[in-house]
Formats: sequence, C-alpha cells, structure tokens
Amino acid sequence: MTDAQETAADSSLRTTGGGPPDDDGLAPEGLPIPLLEPRDGIPPVIADEEALAATVAAFAAGTGPVAVDAERASGYRYGQRAYLVQLRREGAGTALVDPVACPDLSGLGEAIGDTEWVLHAATQDLPCLREIGMVPARLFDTELAGRLAGFPRVGLGAMVESVLGYVLEKGHSAVDWSTRPLPEPWLRYAALDVELLVDLRDALEKELDRQGKLEWAREEFDAIASAPPAPPRKDPWRRTSGMHKVRRRRQMAVVRELWTARDRIAQRRDVSPGKVLSDGAIVEAALSLPPNVHALAGLTGFGHRMGRRQLDQWQAAVDRAKALPDAELPQPGQTVSGPPPPRSWADRDPAAAARLSAARAAVSALAEQLNMPQENLITPDTVRRVCWEPPAQVDGDSVAAALAGHGARQWQITQVTPALVEALS
Repeated sequence: MTDAQETAADSSLRTTGGGPPDDDGLAPEGLPIPLLEPRDGIPPVIADEEALAATVAAFAAGTGPVAVDAERASGYRYGQRAYLVQLRREGAGTALVDPVACPDLSGLGEAIGDTEWVLHAATQDLPCLREIGMVPARLFDTELAGRLAGFPRVGLGAMVESVLGYVLEKGHSAVDWSTRPLPEPWLRYAALDVELLVDLRDALEKELDRQGKLEWAREEFDAIASAPPAPPRKDPWRRTSGMHKVRRRRQMAVVRELWTARDRIAQRRDVSPGKVLSDGAIVEAALSLPPNVHALAGLTGFGHRMGRRQLDQWQAAVDRAKALPDAELPQPGQTVSGPPPPRSWADRDPAAAARLSAARAAVSALAEQLNMPQENLITPDTVRRVCWEPPAQVDGDSVAAALAGHGARQWQITQVTPALVEALS
C-alpha cells in the first residue's frame, strides 16, 4: 500500500453497500471497491432562483474545501460552455446546478470565493466556470498534484482507484450534457465525480508533503488561479486537422473561407462545427479546388446526404477564395515569436543546437530524479527560448532571471537553474 493510500485509509468513505472500507482502503483480496451511489443519494438539479439561493446559503455555511466540477457538451454544442456544475462541501452536501436555467452563478462563486476549490484538471473547467461568474481565489488541482507526485496515470478515475481504492464509473464522460432533462444515470455519474475529490485532495497533500513537493504544488496552483483568461487564438482556421497537407496560398484561402463559413453556421445553430462540416472535407475541398457544385459533391465529406442548398453555400465559399487577389491570400505560416523549430537549429546555429541537446538531457535526468514529467519541471518552450538566446554572461543569477522572464515559477527556477547553467556553458 502506498503512502497516499495509507493517508486515504483515514477517510470515512462509503462503499457500494454504505459501510466503511477496509483499513487499507481497498476491497477484500486487494480489489478496488466500485463506487456506485453517492453517500447522500442523487440530489435534485437546481434549476430556479429559489433553490439556487438555498444552495448559496448552504455552501456559504459549509466548512473546508469545496469540490467543483463542470460538464460541457464538447462535440455536440458550439463552444465550451458549462451545462452542469457539481459542488460538494462538508456541511452542505452535494449540489448539481443547471447553468442553463441559472446562467448567473456569481452569487454562488462569491459565497465560496475565499475557500479553496478542489478541481481535477482545473485549466479545463475554469474558462467555462468563469463565463457563469465562478472564479476561485485559491485552488487545489488533483490532476496536477498527481503529476508532481509522480503518479503514472492522473485521470480522475485512475487517481481515485490508485490513491483511495475506489472505482468510479466513467461511462457518461462524453455524453451530450446539453440534454434536458438529464437522465438519472448521468446525474449519478456527475455527483460521484465530486464525491471523493476532497478526500483525494487530502491524501495527495500528505503525499506531496512527504516528498517535499507541497510548496511547489502550491506555487503551481497559485499560478493557475491568478492566470488571466487566454486571449482569442489568432487565425484559428490554421488548426484545421490535416492542414499540413495544404501547401499553396490559394488552397489556404479555401480552408479559411470554408472554416469561417462553417463556424458562422455552427454558432447560429449552436452545434459543434464538426457536425456541420468535417475538417477532412474542408481540406479535401482546398486540395481539389472544385470548379462547380457537381465536382464538390463528388468529394469525400460532401456526399449524397448533403442538400443542394448546403452544397451551394460551400461552393460559394470556395469561389470566394478562388476570386481573391494574390495580395489578400494568407501567408504560408503564422508569424511566431521565439526560436525556430528545433529541427532547423543544427543548420542555422550549431552552437544553439548543442546547448539545446545538453539542456534537454539535463532536464530529463533531473525530472527522472524528482519523479515527475519533464514538462511539469519546466516547459519545453522555456528551455528552447533560453537555449536559443542565452544570457550574455551565463551564471546562476542570469539564467534564473531568464527563466523568470519566461514565466517559470520560483521552485522551477531553483531546481533547474544549476543544470541549465552547466548545459549553457
């Protein structure tokens, strides 16, 4: 049994039958215990202002950290809005809130604003929570904690099983959460997602403390909580899957026109863009440059199920791209700041390539020694930037300042600086 599991054994958790687990947190014969029912049952969905006000009061009066999760409808609806918000706190129980019926949850966010929020993979949920008025001042990310502690699998189900000895049912993770009313099995799944988050947090906190990494984790959590919203992505059409096949500027213009038309339709219909037209179809049309609707209909993704009106709108987008003057065609690649792709370093700057090779080896060895992924020890982009443009005078202070300038946290700077000084020298 791991140290984290010993920690978890102190928690008074519920098994499928409602009784306490064995002392080691595992089912008899070492098998993990299926967790099939929330300990307090499935709560009703909060979908009106009166019920929301009661929930706000209950969570404001609760004690300890608040487990928070959100369910989106990725692949079904346009954007990444939340369609269900789950919370659990000692003294308040579990709440399932419908943000479609209650789109402003700022009052709930304020009621728990100063409390530590416990999320799993926080950066995935924080943008949609921010949209409905929920912004944490402090948080604990159980996925990131698992990475820093060296767990090989850090999904919520894997973490709950390896740390607490329970199996979460994950069959509804990819369903359409915009469905109304939400089926009871989905609500059960949603409630169970926050059932053990605080218990997992407590066990991971002790494990991180045992490894001497707790302060490192707190720096990471503070950085996530204080990070501003991500700016809109420039030229999002360039991320069309299969874009690497598109070489000519005229073809790129077709991708841009089709992507823009698809996005406009998807937003109006509130459906996932992929349900309107696939990325593969967009790239196929760009490569083929069809002269008319008949030719377009023969391409993969524009089959017989597509009506004439739809084909006409896609052909119009292709025609607009074909009619653009050369000066208005997109350039072959995005203008990016920072160093060029590492594959070109050997030709452009052999010394920089040697620095990068040494730095990568040093970071890899240090990450293995600290038992954590390299990208959590220091981002690969930061390493590349420092190696491409190292300080004029390479020493501990100058390398530390360079790392800080690229957004590295203090614990990362302390750990990585000595290895990078040697590599850059």
